[in-house]
Amino acid sequence: MIIAGVGLTVLLVLVVGIAVARMVDGDSTNYLVAGRQLGAPLVAVALTTAAVDSNATIGNTDLSADLGFWAGASLALGLAICLLLAGIFLARPMNRMGLMTLADFFARRYTRRVEVIAGVLMVVSFTVLLAGNLVALGFLMEHFAGVPYELGVIVAVALILAYTVGGGLFSDVYTAVIQAVITVGATVALFVWVASEHGISVPDGAGPFDMGQLTDPAQGAAINWATLVSLGIGDLVAIDFMQRIFGARSPEAARRACFVGAGATAAVGVVWSLIALTGAAKLGLTAANGPVVYELLDGGAPVLLAVLVLSGVVAASFSTGSGAVLATSAVTVRNVAGLKRAVEPGHKDPLLRWVRIAMLPVAVCATILAVRVSQTGILLTLAFDLMLACLVAPFVLGLFWRRATTAGALVSIGVGVVVRLVFLVLTPTLYGVPNDLFYIENGLVKEGFDGWATLLAGVIGVGVFVVVSLCSRSRDEEERDLRFLDHRAATEEAAVAPDPRSPEGVAVGGT
Repeated sequence: MIIAGVGLTVLLVLVVGIAVARMVDGDSTNYLVAGRQLGAPLVAVALTTAAVDSNATIGNTDLSADLGFWAGASLALGLAICLLLAGIFLARPMNRMGLMTLADFFARRYTRRVEVIAGVLMVVSFTVLLAGNLVALGFLMEHFAGVPYELGVIVAVALILAYTVGGGLFSDVYTAVIQAVITVGATVALFVWVASEHGISVPDGAGPFDMGQLTDPAQGAAINWATLVSLGIGDLVAIDFMQRIFGARSPEAARRACFVGAGATAAVGVVWSLIALTGAAKLGLTAANGPVVYELLDGGAPVLLAVLVLSGVVAASFSTGSGAVLATSAVTVRNVAGLKRAVEPGHKDPLLRWVRIAMLPVAVCATILAVRVSQTGILLTLAFDLMLACLVAPFVLGLFWRRATTAGALVSIGVGVVVRLVFLVLTPTLYGVPNDLFYIENGLVKEGFDGWATLLAGVIGVGVFVVVSLCSRSRDEEERDLRFLDHRAATEEAAVAPDPRSPEGVAVGGT
C-alpha cells in the first residue's frame, strides 16, 4: 500500500508536468524562464521546493540523529540563509538583467572564456546536486519496494526526465505547487505523530541550544560552520534558484519570493531535525542501518502517515531534481557549447531542441555518481563547496564592484579549483563521513581539517580575486584604452593620407 500511495503521487506529478508542457509553445524563453511571467507566489513555492529536497530532509535527519541538531539542520538553514541573502542583494538586479541562465552573467560581465569555465563548474556542481537527490529516491525504492538500489536510482531519474523534458520551467514550477503541499503536509503530520507518540526530546548535548556544536571543534563546529557558509554563500551561485528568479514577472516579485522561500525552508528543516533527534533519543535510531526516517516509519507509524511522508520525500526530490537537470542542461548548451537563441522564420528553436537532448547525458552522469557515492547531505554540501571556492567572488563582487576584472575572475577560479581539490584528496573525511570519493592516503592532513578545508578554500578564492583585480585592468579600462587607440590610429591615418586635391600628393598636415 505504501508504494501504491507513493506511486499515485508520482503519477499526479507526471500528469500535471506533461499537461503544462504545451505552454512552452516551441520557445526556449518559455522553456528556460517560463516566459518571465511568474508571480511571486509561484516563484516562492518553486524556490522552497528547490531548497527543501531529499538532502534537507533525509540527509538532514541522518546527520541530526548521529551528530546533533546543527550537523543536520545546517543543510536547510544554510539554504534559507542563501535565499535571504538573495532576496536582500541579488534578486532585483539579477531579474532586471533579463538573463536566460546564471552563466550568462559571466559572459556579460567578463568574457567568453570566463563564461565557459564558470559554466563547466556549474554543470559539475549541479550534477552532484542531482545525484544527491537520486540517492534518497534509490534508498526509498530499496527499503520499501525491495528494488535494488541501483535500479531505484535509474527509475527515479527516468521519471524526473519524463515531465521535465517536455515542459521545462513551466512543468517544474506548476508541479512544485503539488510537491509543496505534499511536503509541508508530510512535515506537519510526521511532527505531530512523533510528538504525540514519543514526545519531542533530544539527546544530551545535541539540541539546537547546545552551542558547543558551533564553538567546539571536537563537537564538529568547523564542519557545521562549513556547511552553513558553503550553502548560505556558496549556494548564491545556484543555477536552479536563479532560473526561478529570472522567471519572475518583476524584480520585486523575485525579491518577495526569496524571503518567503527562506522562511519556509528554515521552518521545515528545523522540524525534520527535531524529529530525528527524538528518534535518536527515544528509539536509539541511527543512520547506520539506512535513512533514519525510513526506520522511524517502519517502527509502528500508521500506513497513511508513511504514505504521506514518503510522498513528501519523493515530491521534494523530484522538484529539485527537475530544476537541476533543466538548469544544468541549459548551461551546457547555451554557455559551454555556445548555442544561443536564434530562431529563423519557419524553423524550430535550436536552443530548445538541444537543451532537451542534453538532459540525457546529464542524467546519466548524475546516476553514475549516485551509485558511486550514496550520501545525500554530503553530496549537497560538496556541490556548493566548489562554488564557494571558485565562483562566489566573481559573481557577487562582479555584480557590485566596478573594479572586478576578467583576470581576477580567471585566476581566482583556477586557484579555487586547485586548492579545493587538493584539500579534497588529502582530507580523510567529508563533513564527518569517510571520504570515499577522491581520498589519497597521506600523513599530512588529519580528520580535524575537515570543515576548515571548505572555509579556507573560500577565503583563498575571494582573496585572490580581490588582489588580482586590484593589480589588473578592469574591462571598462581595457575597452576605454581600445577606443582611445582606435581613435588615435584613425587620426594618424587621416593625418598622413595624401591630399587628393594636391597634384604632388603631399600629406595634409605633414611637416
